Amino acid sequence: MPLADYLAQKYLNATPAPGTKKRKRKQPKDASGLIIADDDALGWNPQAAEGDEEDGRPLTLGTGSAEFRKAKKNTWKTVGVPAPKDAEQDAADRIISQAAAENSAAMHEDEGPVVEDDTGVVKMGDGTHAGLQTAAAVKRQFEKRKREEKEAWEKEQGAHGNVAEETVYRDATGRRIDISMRRAEAKKELDEKARKEREELEMQKGDVQRLEKERRRDELDEARFMPVARKIDDVDLNTDLKEQERWNDPAAQFMSKKEKGKSATGKPLYKGAAAPNRYGIRPGHKWDGVDRGNGWESERFKAMNRATRNKDLEYTWQMDE
Repeated sequence: MPLADYLAQKYLNATPAPGTKKRKRKQPKDASGLIIADDDALGWNPQAAEGDEEDGRPLTLGTGSAEFRKAKKNTWKTVGVPAPKDAEQDAADRIISQAAAENSAAMHEDEGPVVEDDTGVVKMGDGTHAGLQTAAAVKRQFEKRKREEKEAWEKEQGAHGNVAEETVYRDATGRRIDISMRRAEAKKELDEKARKEREELEMQKGDVQRLEKERRRDELDEARFMPVARKIDDVDLNTDLKEQERWNDPAAQFMSKKEKGKSATGKPLYKGAAAPNRYGIRPGHKWDGVDRGNGWESERFKAMNRATRNKDLEYTWQMDE
């Protein structure tokens, strides 16, 4: 007999147990003869349900458990795969335990100690020996580990040639850019720009300033061979002192005059009258006598003369008081 039929027969039987009396319920008389059906009852009789609630006793079903216990034949049906026998269960347990042990060993393989092949000494992950060690021994083991790592790194660098790879740069089109050539071109451009700036500064100077600069350079070169103490018999010193012009020198008229009419550059000068300037430079012999300046030099001299005159007048007024 199937298990479902057996359970339905034994436990789902609604027949009352033998020896029990069923109480009769009084049915109310309906004068009109109409029957009111409730749609929400879902097939249940509402009058019977109300009668059960008034009765106060629950509805009991006949179980027949006594007959089930008296039965000697096992009527249970095995569902699914049958349980393995003892030998098969032992084999399955052994396979599961072996797999778990292999997984655990693989997970903790890196955390375990390292054993040297030549000496058989057990080492920890940091290179020190396992077990109780002194501080000096641990220090030596650390130094040995660092030395071995350094030698391995140097060996690896030597195998690769120990040459640092240079970064490859490319333009928008994908062509490779030669960095060394670009650097040389940039340096050349900077040098050319600096040279042009120096030339512009030199062009802003006049011939007299350039000659003066060269004269100072020559003097510095000659100063390397001069003695520390210059005496009265120094020829160069005496010559420089004689060439100096002093407006209040009474013996200047007896001295030999320098040849006039030429500038410091050797070019002839203008022989007529010319307005002075702050540099004391006379015009060249090709000057036509027209002052094309903005009048700044004349205003400067006027301001200097005005300051001197006011100073003299202030002193005179103080004396009169």
